Amino acid sequence: MKLIAATTMGAIALAGAALGGAKKDIVDTAVGAGSFKTLVAAVKAAGLVETLKGEGPFTVFAPSDEAFAKLPEGTVESLLKPENKEKLVDILTYHVVAGKVPAKVAVTLSEAAAVNGKTIRLKVKDGVLFLNDSKVVKTDIKCSNGVIHVIDSVLLPSDEPATTGTKASHKIMAMAINKGVPLFNHGNHSACAGIYETAAGAMLEMPESELSGHERRVLMKALKRCGHSDCATTRAWTMRKAFDRLMATS
Repeated sequence: MKLIAATTMGAIALAGAALGGAKKDIVDTAVGAGSFKTLVAAVKAAGLVETLKGEGPFTVFAPSDEAFAKLPEGTVESLLKPENKEKLVDILTYHVVAGKVPAKVAVTLSEAAAVNGKTIRLKVKDGVLFLNDSKVVKTDIKCSNGVIHVIDSVLLPSDEPATTGTKASHKIMAMAINKGVPLFNHGNHSACAGIYETAAGAMLEMPESELSGHERRVLMKALKRCGHSDCATTRAWTMRKAFDRLMATS
């Protein structure tokens, strides 16, 4: 995939840097920007404030207020209702990727696994980065726990699970993520962590032809960290970051 033209990327990065300002966390940065009122309201309604103020790091593809305004009339109001919380969480977590993915890395990817376990397609067209059909209009807004890239339309997840990678180990990771994400989003962090750890253990039993030495080291290091943690949330995120790292660098 070709890189975004230097002049275009430079201009976008400068705009992002100006918006980013001081190193606040992702939520406080969005609040301070003033152009993400709808997104902030949705994050609060979905109960994701604490998560996005957490250690991370996270990469958030943030729809502006103008992006939400493109949705059919009444859509936002409907999503903010308590009975639609599960759907709202699915949509919002489709805009988040575990780990810090700066623009210079994003433009080299063809897809990324979102936190909700589904795939975001990335492509560069005429010097501009697109996520599915949404255009990235500002990049690299630095936060204390990650980075924000601004997009011009809301990403709507399909029912298709993430399929990054064709190796058997990648299929196991994708299956674990697809099973673990709903559990995590419903507050069952322990069950999610258990699924991830079990998947990692299964992969470590694979022959060298399916799992490289580097991949083994990443998984073993993550499992070791989990073994020293009594926090289910930390264990789940530790394993998820390891999975995303392996899938992104394949």
